Amino acid sequence: MGDVGNSVDIETRRNKQKALMRQMLERNVRSRAQQLYESRGQAEGQDLQDWFQAESELIENSSIASLYIRSNTEREKSLPYASDEDIPAEEFEEAV
Repeated sequence: MGDVGNSVDIETRRNKQKALMRQMLERNVRSRAQQLYESRGQAEGQDLQDWFQAESELIENSSIASLYIRSNTEREKSLPYASDEDIPAEEFEEAV
């Protein structure tokens, strides 16, 4: 029975480490997207372009890119909306 407790602890620790790494990369993406926004003179309307560019740049140069991509894919699959449905703004902001 001790093995079950250890495997749960190991899995919990792994999940926490993955979450922390994803959060770290997301923070870096957010920071880079902010830099891109500011470099364009803070012109509105290109936030998604800035985000995707920042994400692309950082993932290209990151050793944890595959984890970030997998975790985002898993998170998207868990959302209760199909890709062609509108997501209420409040829920979208919470998910991002």
